[in-house]
Amino acid sequence: MRILYTGLICLAAPLALAATAWRGLRDPAYRERLGERLGFVRMRSPSPAIWVHAASVGEVQACAPLVRALLERFPGQPVVVTTTTPTGAQRVRALFGDQVAHCYLPYDTPGAVRRFLTRIRPQAAIVLEREIWPNLYLECRRRGVPLAIASARLSPRSVRRYRHMLGLLQEALANVTVAAQTEDDAQRFLALGAPAGRVHVTGNIKFDLEVPTAVAEAGRALRAGQFPDRPVWIAASTHEGEEEIVLDAHQQVLARQPQALLILVPRHPQRFEQVRGRLLARGIDSASRSRNEPVTATTRVLLVDTLGELLMFYAAADVALVAGSLAPIGGHNLLEPAAMGVPVLIGPHNFNAPEIARTFLQRGAARQVGSAAELAAQVASLLADPLRRTAMSREGAAILAENRGAVERVLGLVGPWISR
Repeated sequence: MRILYTGLICLAAPLALAATAWRGLRDPAYRERLGERLGFVRMRSPSPAIWVHAASVGEVQACAPLVRALLERFPGQPVVVTTTTPTGAQRVRALFGDQVAHCYLPYDTPGAVRRFLTRIRPQAAIVLEREIWPNLYLECRRRGVPLAIASARLSPRSVRRYRHMLGLLQEALANVTVAAQTEDDAQRFLALGAPAGRVHVTGNIKFDLEVPTAVAEAGRALRAGQFPDRPVWIAASTHEGEEEIVLDAHQQVLARQPQALLILVPRHPQRFEQVRGRLLARGIDSASRSRNEPVTATTRVLLVDTLGELLMFYAAADVALVAGSLAPIGGHNLLEPAAMGVPVLIGPHNFNAPEIARTFLQRGAARQVGSAAELAAQVASLLADPLRRTAMSREGAAILAENRGAVERVLGLVGPWISR
């Protein structure tokens, strides 16, 4: 099975590289450091590094408490963070600056993996959430590099998809420590062949989210300076098809709250211009954050076409829709608006983190909507009810507080691997 897998990966790698280069014609960031996709990493770690892999923006944001804890707990030890997307790379630089080194994770071909590991010289490897790369994991085992999947999660759908690769996955996971988010996730990794003695339930490190006071203050200051007396809601991390639902809902909200402002934050930067075009096509008075356009009394939508400012805009809002859940994407991070004290709305598709969504709904920290009409009704209701907003935000804060501690539990597993 591994020979077949490796053959297919080796055939796919040139096509993937070509696709990345082609995408770079539209987004120059994808053209940068293409050699790293094949393991030709420019950096060479001066001493054995702590390596953390976080695929893209969401995973980078989620791993921030863990990376900061590693930097604090093991000063002087080099930390390398890898991503697979340029937006993830930008977020690494924004969060950590020069405290960590960054490179792209190579394709899972034997040669690329060997070159990559030779350059960064990991003494310990931590992969976020759900990525399983057989050749990479096996090469780590061959080199004696201990590896953990932190905040590990698997959906039932993923388990069904992986069942035809059980032999390969069992071999890949043989020496991997799994720090699962929930007992259900632990059982799914066991079903894939992870050794029982290496599977632990440590919780979700997203609950250890740290919100700098300056970010919350910046959000409140932005609101006070640009739209101080207006009811504000935010639609965060929207995907294709979701903006239409959100804009339809906002029209209905305006019928009840004529001064309402929508902060619209598309998930992917390559869609910023597309969404701006839709606003223009609808004749909606909007302002662009990237163009520093002012929010006036007639502005109905503020388009946040920048990166790294979502938390600040959560702090500037009264109600938050966490998107990726109206379309079958699986939902995004509910904990970020909760940490900013904002009540949460979600759509019906939350399979990326079903336990978190279920807890928020059961405890009244979130409400679920399935259409533009339902979204408009909930937004208008909450904008008009500050006491209900306060009750929801307090419950969200309580859920966060009760579930903290995953970072310390993960460090308890990987800390002994790291030299001081």
